[in-house]
Amino acid sequence: MKMLFKLMKEIEETSKIPFKLKKLVGDIYASPNFCPKDGLVQATLKIANEDFIVEVAKEDERVLPLLSSYIKTNIKKLNDRKYNIILEVIDGKNIEEDELSKVYPFLMKEFQMLYIYTEKSFEEVFSIVQNGYSQDENVVMEYEGKILVLGILDDIYDHAESLFETITSDIGGKIIISYCNIDRYSDLGDALKSSIKKIDLVKKFNIDNYSMDKVNKIREEVSVEKSIEDEIVETLVKNAEMVAKDVVKERDRYNEFHKKIDKLLVSKITGIPIMIVLLLIVLWITITLANYPSELLSNMFGNIEVWLRGILANSFIPSWISSVLIDGIYVTLAWVISVMLPPMAIFFPMFTLLEDLGYLPRIAFNLDKCFKKCCSCGKQALTMCMGLGCNAAGVIGCRIINSPRERLIAILTNVFMPCNGRFPTLITVASLFIEGAVVGGFTGSLVSALAVTAVIIVGVFMTLITSKILSKTVLKGVPSNFILELPPYRKPQIGKVLVRSLLDRTLYVLGRAVAVAAPAGIVIWIFANVPVGEVSLLTYCADLLQPFANAIGLDGYILMAFILGLPANEIVMPIIIMSYMRATTMLEFDSMIALKQLLVANGWTLLTAINMMIICLMHYPCGTTLWTIKKETKSWKWTILSFLIPTIAGIVVCFITTQLWRLIV
Repeated sequence: MKMLFKLMKEIEETSKIPFKLKKLVGDIYASPNFCPKDGLVQATLKIANEDFIVEVAKEDERVLPLLSSYIKTNIKKLNDRKYNIILEVIDGKNIEEDELSKVYPFLMKEFQMLYIYTEKSFEEVFSIVQNGYSQDENVVMEYEGKILVLGILDDIYDHAESLFETITSDIGGKIIISYCNIDRYSDLGDALKSSIKKIDLVKKFNIDNYSMDKVNKIREEVSVEKSIEDEIVETLVKNAEMVAKDVVKERDRYNEFHKKIDKLLVSKITGIPIMIVLLLIVLWITITLANYPSELLSNMFGNIEVWLRGILANSFIPSWISSVLIDGIYVTLAWVISVMLPPMAIFFPMFTLLEDLGYLPRIAFNLDKCFKKCCSCGKQALTMCMGLGCNAAGVIGCRIINSPRERLIAILTNVFMPCNGRFPTLITVASLFIEGAVVGGFTGSLVSALAVTAVIIVGVFMTLITSKILSKTVLKGVPSNFILELPPYRKPQIGKVLVRSLLDRTLYVLGRAVAVAAPAGIVIWIFANVPVGEVSLLTYCADLLQPFANAIGLDGYILMAFILGLPANEIVMPIIIMSYMRATTMLEFDSMIALKQLLVANGWTLLTAINMMIICLMHYPCGTTLWTIKKETKSWKWTILSFLIPTIAGIVVCFITTQLWRLIV
């Protein structure tokens, strides 16, 4: 009221028009010389569900509309600023204490908070609460569909009782009130989170109105530290165990065996290391076994290519059209299928096997605390694992997350998991430069698997960091409750696993990749064959990008390869080879030694290799994944954001790495 009184005084001094501002229940402000002789006129103002009356003398009737509008605008500005200040305090932003002391003096000392939930008639309940505190300095505002009251409330318990009786007698319905004392304004955010949690628990377990606070009040008086939330969960678990003993018959050997396994797999000490080792094994198997079918497919497509060239050479089709069809579309499709299909056909069945076995929920359990700290959902760990096979499949898998906010976070960060399309590039670079020498056999595949595993761990950290940033900015919110049931271990159904993984995942994702890769082949051909002066369009664009590429420790051809590789990550390395050899179609080296010589001859160093792995991990999703994101979110906004987030992250990390390297080395 003091702030409002001060505002009205300023308006009266500015306008030079005596007036009175009041509510139905009493005056707020009256000009010192306000004493109309010939009667008065008045206007009613509706501001934030509150009714105000402005009165002026009869001779000032003409300016009453203008004065009313001016008063309404300024009151609204004041209310908006006060509302925003509370929101900023809740979000933990630093507010100058001078400003707080002017707007909300009670925030500078101990104050109280009431957090009210009603299952019906929100507007009516809000009006009742607002009218109840209209004559003092307390704040009544809507916050996330609930009512928030802040101020000096004397005995807060009495206030809660009084409000409950008033609301239920006038409206009825279920009312839940959480309340607490707050020592300092900076603690408001934490207090509010606690109140939200309490209300959610009351709703979930159908507890009587604000009885949790009554119990907590008693506990405080007798110095019992155990929270009511823990008491509820403990009681439910104990009751469930008692019921289970009476109605469930178990095979002790079976259950004891499972318990022993879970002591290892979900342990704080061994859970995550075992998870990393299993990931290493899966990747090693994928990398080792995928080489053979990839080679067979590559040879098959090579023979078909020779046959097609012969047919087109004897036809009446112009040579440039034949080149587009063969060197552009066919070669691109052959690369995508031969490189992408074998790893997916191996990885997805193994992933589905772990899912059918019952291990994937254990992964979610191990990572749940990490994601909760980032204000996201533990189920994101499952979608993150799916992204290892294919980011598009990981995005589709985000459907298992119930919260729309947390589902969006999972979708936007899924690209930080390197998919099968990026594995060949990561493995090649790691084998050639990180290992230091080309080795074969078991050692070579193991080193490659270790390098890729390290990249995946970095991807997990980037996922957690980005999730945290998103949850504090564009996707603010409190993490939803996530109750994870650990299913019993079961014998996998091999037949169903193979069918489900190959048809539902492998072929589905491959179909989308092929649909995107076909037109991409035409674009690649144009860049490689259309000249700009004496060089190709590809070389021309690479030269333009060279200064920027040099700043982040790469070169223009590498950046062009990633740009042209938007449809499918599998074609990035072939485009790089094609560019360095000044060829007009994508090529593949049979010898790793020859490939390393080519890369080194074109300026590659250990720094280039490190940045190549970084940018391979952190860049925009492929065309298939972007298409999937658009279909899942039904929004261009989130699709564009999913493009920008990893790209900016990759550029920033590469730039920092490059500058530090050049400073130290």
